[in-house]
Amino acid sequence: MSLEPTDANQRLVIALGDPAGIGMEVTLKALANRGCPSEMSPLLVGCRRSLEITYEELSRRGAISLANPDRLEIDDMPLAEPVKPGEPSPAGGAASFQWLTRAASHALEGRARALVTAPIAKHIWHAAGHSYPGQTERLAELGGWSEASMLFTAVSPHTSWRLNTLLATTHIPLAEVPRALTPERIHSKLNTLADFCRRFHQQPKLHVAGLNPHAGENGQLGQEEASWLKQVMQRWASDNPDVILTGPLPPDTCWLSAAQAWSKGADDTSPDGYLALYHDQGLIPVKLLAFDQAVNTSLGLPFLRTSPDHGTGFDIAGMGVARPASMLAAIQAAWELSQA
Repeated sequence: MSLEPTDANQRLVIALGDPAGIGMEVTLKALANRGCPSEMSPLLVGCRRSLEITYEELSRRGAISLANPDRLEIDDMPLAEPVKPGEPSPAGGAASFQWLTRAASHALEGRARALVTAPIAKHIWHAAGHSYPGQTERLAELGGWSEASMLFTAVSPHTSWRLNTLLATTHIPLAEVPRALTPERIHSKLNTLADFCRRFHQQPKLHVAGLNPHAGENGQLGQEEASWLKQVMQRWASDNPDVILTGPLPPDTCWLSAAQAWSKGADDTSPDGYLALYHDQGLIPVKLLAFDQAVNTSLGLPFLRTSPDHGTGFDIAGMGVARPASMLAAIQAAWELSQA
C-alpha cells in the first residue's frame, strides 16, 4: 500500500493481534470512544474481512456506533485460512506474527509516529513456529536492539497521579531471575526508568524493590541485596544526583505508596517510578491498582510501542463484551508519549 509521508506525524499504526482473540473488538471500540485523540489517524494492520465481520457483529449487538472499517485506513493482510473467535490456531498465530512485523516496518520506516499492538498468545506463536517470549522481543529484533525494556504506565482516574513500573527482567522462568540480574542490568534499567520519569518531573523519585522477602533481612533471607544490589544503587545514585533513589525495599510493601497516591493523591514523598526485579513482582501491584488503565510501553526501541495490559481473551472472543479501556489507554499513551 502507498502512504503519504506527510501523514506520518498524525498516524498511529495498530497491529490487530491474534485474530481468534479480542484484539479487533477492543480496537474498534477504542477508536469509537470519544476519548480517542481526535487528530490521530490510525493505520490498522490485519485482515480487512475479519475486521468487517467483527464490526458487523458488534453493530448487530448495538455495541459500537463508529469506527466503520470502510472509513478506516487498513493495511490488508488476509488470513491464509479461516480463524474463528475463541478458537486459537497456528494459522492465527502466523497471522498475528506477520501483522506485527508489517506494523513495525511502518514505524521503523517513518510512516507512523508510534506503534500500538493488540494482544497475542505466546504459545500460539510457538505453535506457528515463532519461538519468541513475546511481542517485545520480536520488536527488539526488528529494531536491531538486543533487548527492549518493558514499562507499565497508568494514570489514576481518581487523582491523575501516574504509576510507572519498569521490569528489570521479563519473560523468563523465576528460577533464572537471580542469574539474569546483574549490576550492568540494574544500572541500565535505572537509566531507562529515570529517563522516562524525567518526562514528567525534573528530579524524579525512584523506588527499587528487593529480590528476597524483606529485601533479604540483612542477609538472613538472601544475599543479593547485601552482596551487590545496594552497592550498585549507591554508585548509580552518585552518578545521577538529580534522582532520589530509595531501596532496595521489601517487595511486599514497596508499592504501598503507589496505592496511596492512586486512590488518595500524591504527596512530596510519592515516587515517580518503581523498578521491579521480575515480572510478577511488578505486575501484581500494577494490575491490582490499574488493570483497565495500565499500558505496556516498550522503551529502548527506535520507535515507541504501547499495548494493553491484558491478554487475548479467547474465552470471551466473539461475544461483544470485551472492555476497551486498556486499549484506549494504550492509544492515548502512544499519542501522548510520542509527541516530539
